[in-house]
Parts: sequence; structure tokens; C-alpha cells
Amino acid sequence: MTTLIDMSEREYFAQFAKRTGMFIGRPSLTGVVAFIVGYEQAARRHGGAGLDGWREWLMRNYEASGNLVWEAQILQVAIPGWNGGWDLSPERETHVLKVLFELLDMFLAERESAAAES
Repeated sequence: MTTLIDMSEREYFAQFAKRTGMFIGRPSLTGVVAFIVGYEQAARRHGGAGLDGWREWLMRNYEASGNLVWEAQILQVAIPGWNGGWDLSPERETHVLKVLFELLDMFLAERESAAAES
């Protein structure tokens, strides 16, 4: 079995999505966003790509507003007609997390594929 340290970013985030509670305790949108932002910052500090291009990918593929941070863009994509509120029912929060992890996997798959081709 591949260790977390040896996984690609896509594999790592797939494990995070599968076992979110193992990484952050009670899964919540706030906790997941904080974890991903922390991951991004650590990756960049150590020379990695982090999630470079993630916001732009959301804008290009899902017409997410360019004046929003990526976590708000996810809410915009996951909840049609989203009005900017962050107070979500447990069901809605679960749905948003599902959409977030699906979109993140698609972004990372596309990036891996592009890297393999070059």
C-alpha cells in the first residue's frame, strides 16, 4: 500500500475525501477548506504546485464568478441560485462537500493527464 507521503496529489485528496474525519475530526465545509488551504500553502512553501490553477479551472469549466474565492465558487456550483450565505443545513453541507471532492478530483485528473502528455 502506498503511504500518504508517496501518493500523488490526486491519490492523497481521494484518501482525504474518503476518510475526512481521520484528517480533521468532524467533517465540515469550514474544516475541509481550512485543511485544503493549509495543504496548498505548505505545498507552495516547499516548491510544489499546490492547487495552482484551481480557481481558474472552476471559472473556465463551471462559469464560477471570478470575484469569489474558490470555496465560494464551489458553493455557487453546488447550490444553483446560492445567495452568498454560509449557514448550510447538514444535508446541504454534505452535498457541497461531495461536489467539492468530485470537482477537485476532476481538476487533479486533468492536471495529471496534462503533465503526462508534456
